Amino acid sequence: MPAWSEPFHAQPVAPAPRLRLPAAATKEWAEGDGRGTGVRVAIIDSGVRGDHPLVGGVAEYVAVERDTTTETGVRLVAGPHDDLYGHGTACASIIRGLAPGVELISVRVLGANLKGSALSFAYGLEWCIEHDVQVVNLSLSTSNEEYLETFWDLLDQAAFRRVMLVSAMNNERRRTIPSELSGVFSVACSPGTDRERFLCNPEGPAEWGAPGVDVEVAWSEGTMTASGNSFAAPVIAGHLARIVATHPGITPWQARTVLAAIADNATAH
Repeated sequence: MPAWSEPFHAQPVAPAPRLRLPAAATKEWAEGDGRGTGVRVAIIDSGVRGDHPLVGGVAEYVAVERDTTTETGVRLVAGPHDDLYGHGTACASIIRGLAPGVELISVRVLGANLKGSALSFAYGLEWCIEHDVQVVNLSLSTSNEEYLETFWDLLDQAAFRRVMLVSAMNNERRRTIPSELSGVFSVACSPGTDRERFLCNPEGPAEWGAPGVDVEVAWSEGTMTASGNSFAAPVIAGHLARIVATHPGITPWQARTVLAAIADNATAH
């Protein structure tokens, strides 16, 4: 089982905080028609295969590549690209399955071995914040503490611009930046395969639990069964896309409240 997932497999899972809303927050009120129409959702990953039948197209592509000849140490390459591993395509397909009306954006920062630099990761996130992305799926993290302050700053920028950052916890119990920071929707695996159901953990650092153990995901030419917090994060990203589409202009802290109100372990409102 991926690390950080334990709270969601306990019996029973602690209830989500009581919100004391004036009326019950129904899923229909929170997520509307469930399509996420028009919401720009970025997948920072190994790329996305736009022609995969479970992805259904990519609206925009940008790759962040290391380049020591530039002042920043990276260069941004716009235009269609391949998924160098399959991981990004898997995440994109989960989001598309939950919110078929979103505009998917592929931000490639990982290579064929699913490795990348914290520098490229940070620039990919900065690009999303500066290009009107509303929800960002981060099924990756870094343990490089030299970039801790950089990601803190990026998380602040995202909050001020109303960008929802959904970040998978590391599959091993070690430093996982920015996933363990409070500015993101941090996600680990919870039981089951029904992506309509997710859990809220009021204790953290894994704030949300969603299906990610032995789940079917898109990969290369078809599908495969996989496990990992990586595949739980896009479930939360898909639900957030629905919420953002239904409540334009919603802030990240408001979206947290709405998400908690419709979590599977929500108590009476």
